[in-house]
Amino acid sequence: MPFRDLGELLDAGLKLPIRGKVYTVPPVDAETGLRLQRLAEIAAQVADAAENGESLDGVVLDDAAEVDLYRDALGAAYDEMLADRVPWPALKLAGVTAWLDAAVSREAAEAYWNAAGSPEASAGNRATRRTAARSTRQPASASGTTRTRKATTAKTASGTRGRKS
Repeated sequence: MPFRDLGELLDAGLKLPIRGKVYTVPPVDAETGLRLQRLAEIAAQVADAAENGESLDGVVLDDAAEVDLYRDALGAAYDEMLADRVPWPALKLAGVTAWLDAAVSREAAEAYWNAAGSPEASAGNRATRRTAARSTRQPASASGTTRTRKATTAKTASGTRGRKS
């Protein structure tokens, strides 16, 4: 039996209902997925540090990086939500939900969404998210160099997902 096309097998996207409208978040591309997955790994390290009483200095996203996270995770739905003037708490919840879906699991995303982002209600999934993030680590670069993407501060004219033109 030949391999079936992945387009027939994989989910077409995440559907998020907000104020009576359903926004479809498309699957992220490979490069964005890897970046979002790396952020999940960092989040797991931060959770471990917080539980162990270690310093969290320098690990918080600045405002531009936070917006980039939401733009990257939501894709075209981000611009649609802005055009519809979705309230900030809803956009933020949708962005984190889409990030969890892309980087951790659909189950973690659903738990976060259905708890309206409440840390208490979604705390039961913390161990699951941490385990998922640890199991997705990529090998270190053999070249000894690292590449970091700078956060954008304004929406790009081309509407691409956080890339500078």
